[in-house]
Amino acid sequence: MTVETDTAPADASQEQQSLSTGSARNLATTTKSVPQNQELSSRWLTRMLPWVEVAGGTYRVNRRLAYAVGDGRVTFIKTGSDVQVIPAELGELPLLRGFDDPDVLAALASRFVQQEFEPGQVIAQEGQPADHVYLIAHGKVERAAAGKYGDEARLALLADGETFGGQVLGEADGTWDFTARAATACTVLALSQLEYRAVADQHEELARYVEEQQRADGSQRRNKHGEAEISLSAGHAGEPDLPATFVDYQAKPREYELSVAQTVLRVHSRVADLYNDPMNQLEQQLRLTAEALRERQEHELVNDRDFGLLANADYNQRIQTHSGPPTPDDLDELLSMRRNTQFLFAHPKAIAAFGRECNKRGLTFGTADIGGQPVPAWRGVPLLPCGKIPVVGGHTTSIIAMRTGEDNQGVVGLRPTSLPDQVEPGLNVRFMGINEKAVMSYLVSSYYSVASLVPDALGLLENVEVNRPRS
Repeated sequence: MTVETDTAPADASQEQQSLSTGSARNLATTTKSVPQNQELSSRWLTRMLPWVEVAGGTYRVNRRLAYAVGDGRVTFIKTGSDVQVIPAELGELPLLRGFDDPDVLAALASRFVQQEFEPGQVIAQEGQPADHVYLIAHGKVERAAAGKYGDEARLALLADGETFGGQVLGEADGTWDFTARAATACTVLALSQLEYRAVADQHEELARYVEEQQRADGSQRRNKHGEAEISLSAGHAGEPDLPATFVDYQAKPREYELSVAQTVLRVHSRVADLYNDPMNQLEQQLRLTAEALRERQEHELVNDRDFGLLANADYNQRIQTHSGPPTPDDLDELLSMRRNTQFLFAHPKAIAAFGRECNKRGLTFGTADIGGQPVPAWRGVPLLPCGKIPVVGGHTTSIIAMRTGEDNQGVVGLRPTSLPDQVEPGLNVRFMGINEKAVMSYLVSSYYSVASLVPDALGLLENVEVNRPRS
C-alpha cells in the first residue's frame, strides 16, 4: 500500500500545481509549546506543608524534658541464614540506654541465640516467667492479652528491629503480662536472664549500670508521653498544702540545619543571544532546572536519613498492617494515634491497594476539597498521592499521617528568610560568569528542611503491601 503526500505528485508524469506544505513551513512561524517536563509531579507534600522562614540557617525545636526509655529499633547483620545483632544497637534496650562499653556489649551480643518460629507459634506466654529478652530480626509478632471477659485482645503488632522483654534484665522473678505470638514466619534473637547474669558477673560495670538505671527509672515521675511530670492538685477542699512544681526543658534540643540541592546550569551565549524568539531560552532552561530541584527537594523531605519524614517518625508512632495490604482498619488505627491528623500521604500504588480493600468491603472513598480541587479522603482526612515514598522491592511501602503547623505542634517545612538573587522562596539563581568558550554558568540552589515539633505529629503505617493478589 502506498501513501500519497503533498510533497510530490502521485504520478511522476503529472506536474506539481501548487506549493507543498513541507516547503511552505519554511516561511511560516509555527505555533509551539514551552518545553514539557515528564518528571513534574503534583508535589502535594511540598504544597501542604506550612513553611517557616528560618534566619541563620538553623531551626531549634525546644521541648519539655523527656526521659529516654530505649524504645528504638535494633539493627542486625545477616550472613546466609545466620543473624547477629550489632553490639552497639543493644543500647536501644531500656536498661542499657546510654551504656557504651563495646567489649561488654559484644559479650552480650554473642550470647543471643537465634530462634525460628512458624505463624501462630507462641514466643512468650502470658503469666509465664519473663526470663528472656527478644529481638525481632525478621517477621511480625503479635502482642495479645486476656480481655476483660476472658477473650483475647490484640495489643500491638511488632516487626523487624523491634524488641520486647528488655526490662527483664534487672528483674529476678517477673511474669509476662502479654502473649507474644508469631503472626508470620519469624526469626528472633533471644537472650536468657541466665546468660545475662553470666556476663554481668564478669563485668561489674554492666551490673552497676543496670542497677542505676532501675533506680533512676523508679524515681522519675513522667506522664504517658515520657515527659517530666508537672505536679498538680485538683478536687481538694479547704486549705491543703499545694504541690510546688516547675517545667523542665531538654538540655540539648535538636537543631535542624537547612539542607541544599544545587546544580550549575550552563547556557552558550550564542543560544541566549540569537534564539530567544518567541521564547527566552535562558528562562526556559532555568524553569526546567528549578522544577527538577523542587522534585529532588520533596524526595529529600521524605527520604533523607538525617531529617526526612520516614527516618524521623518516632518508633512509638509506627504501626504495622494487620494483614499486609492497607485496610480501613489500619488507617483508622493510624488516625487514632494523634489528635487532629490533617493529611495522609501515600504512594499511588498504596492508594490503589487501599481502594481494592475498600471495594472488598463495599466501602467508598470520601472526598475533601483542597483549594477547590476534590481529592480522595478517609474519615474526612485527605489521602494525597506522593510518589517520593519508596516502594521497597516493588512490594511494600509506607503511609504517612501528619499534623502540620507551629501553632498546632505539628510538622513544618523550613526554608531561609531571604536569599541573594532569590527567584522563588528558598531558591536562588546566581550568575557565575562566562568561560573562554563563551558558555555562561548559573548556580541554582534550593535550601530546605523539615521538622516534627512533637513525636505524635508524625506517624507511619509500615510494611504496606501494594501487590495485586492473585484472583
